[in-house]
Amino acid sequence: MAEETKRLDEVTAGKILDAIYEKAIEGVPKVSRSVEEMAQDYLSKCDTAERAAKALAKNQVLKCGTSGFITGLGGLITLPVAVPANIGSVLYVQMRMIAAIAKIGGYDINSDQVQTMIYICLTGQSLADVAKGVGIQIGGKTFQAAVKKIPGAALVKINQKIGFRLLTKFGEKGLINIGKLVPIVSGVIGGAFDVASTSVIAKNAINMFIYDTNPDGSSVTSEEYLEAEEYDVEDNSLLV
Repeated sequence: MAEETKRLDEVTAGKILDAIYEKAIEGVPKVSRSVEEMAQDYLSKCDTAERAAKALAKNQVLKCGTSGFITGLGGLITLPVAVPANIGSVLYVQMRMIAAIAKIGGYDINSDQVQTMIYICLTGQSLADVAKGVGIQIGGKTFQAAVKKIPGAALVKINQKIGFRLLTKFGEKGLINIGKLVPIVSGVIGGAFDVASTSVIAKNAINMFIYDTNPDGSSVTSEEYLEAEEYDVEDNSLLV
């Protein structure tokens, strides 16, 4: 079929990422709340934005380690381009976590700049590594300061490059056909969506949106894991 053999390019990858982002922000009826509702829930239970963000991150990372956690989302997330359900679900859940942390930090998650910042965190890499690949000039500034000066058209190009890198990490050598992603999906839940990688993504998001520092892509230390035990806040979300 033509759709199965369509080669993934940056423009298509950008459309996929944007579609997932829109659904992540809104939530899925009867499955997940909006990001705004989730953020407000945590803020209402914690005395500071920092504690709310860390509590949310802890609960989301724990959920990610639950066997079969995201399988229920398969088929619920419809996208403009055919992508295996598990890959869409992985990006959906991780994107929601980052966006909720951004909202807790007081950022406008509907702005183009913040959307790009969320995509940066989603890679799980340091900002320096991502910047090299997408042509962002940071200098001595934080990304938050630098991104405000990037024109909207340039942000679109950056988002497309990030989307392509995210989706092709499930393939080989960055050259894949969308249909050929299917045999690789079985390893997604146990690999790309494991506790360790999601913890790095959460750490990047907290650095960027709570501490206003550039994400470094570093692994969570044992001390940070121990600190996370302090953040025990009930999560009333239906699924994610």
